[in-house]
Amino acid sequence: MVIGWIGTGIMGGAMMCHIQAAGHEVYAYNRTKAKALAYEKKGIIVCDTIAECVKNADVIFTMVAYPQDVEAVFEEIFANAKAGSIAVDMTTSSPTLAKQLYEKGKQKEIAVLDAPVSGGDSGAKAGTLSSMVGGDSAVYEKVLPLFQRMGTPHYMGECGCGQHTKACNQICVAGAVAAMSEAIYYARRNHLDEAKMLEAISTGAAGSWQINHTAPRVLAKDFAPGFFIKHFIKDMHIIQSVMKEQGQRLEMLDSVCAIYEELAKQGYENDGTQSLIRYYEGNSEESV
Repeated sequence: MVIGWIGTGIMGGAMMCHIQAAGHEVYAYNRTKAKALAYEKKGIIVCDTIAECVKNADVIFTMVAYPQDVEAVFEEIFANAKAGSIAVDMTTSSPTLAKQLYEKGKQKEIAVLDAPVSGGDSGAKAGTLSSMVGGDSAVYEKVLPLFQRMGTPHYMGECGCGQHTKACNQICVAGAVAAMSEAIYYARRNHLDEAKMLEAISTGAAGSWQINHTAPRVLAKDFAPGFFIKHFIKDMHIIQSVMKEQGQRLEMLDSVCAIYEELAKQGYENDGTQSLIRYYEGNSEESV
């Protein structure tokens, strides 16, 4: 297949490489072209424009930052992609926007899937991401072999269901990261060996992906982004918007979001989500 790939950031670049390694011809576009040029050595064709990237593509993947970026990119896709192609948005975005793009795609004879992923930068590199896909099942089946190159896909139902499923994922992540951070903070305040504490609880009922993968970064004082705080705030705002439309709120998510918003105000928005521990550090006389 000819693949168009838009967005070669921390996650997108690694995901794209798994597709290219399967023998597909990949055309890539990134808003900052210099960040994509490193992939040329792998045989990926780096394009100057979205139009060039998508014009001959059978399947187009997008992995960008914010819903407004998704909307702008899809305008270019709808204007330049060929009829009969498939466009897959893997950005964590708005379920409402996913439905709008699906309908616009039908008018252009371009099938659209919403397929956000979970697993972080480590999952993107290892090809172990969980993808949550919404859209027509027949279209999903056509793209399934490509999804499988990136990890484990899950078909969730009609358009928008992929984004709603990712919202559920992010709700759980918010709670898990906060719980992990508070456990580490408690351990520090009470003079426990943090690594031993995590080892002890990781195989019990408190075990989680966050304890296994994110907590070691906290102990190593590694706050580099596997997933940016600013992007997590974006995700939580999307969830809050959906719930507000229904006259509801999620108290735990709202609390965690407020903490991350405070960290962003302090200049940590480009840190990884594990930097949540800084909030507790900032309210303590002890340093990390």
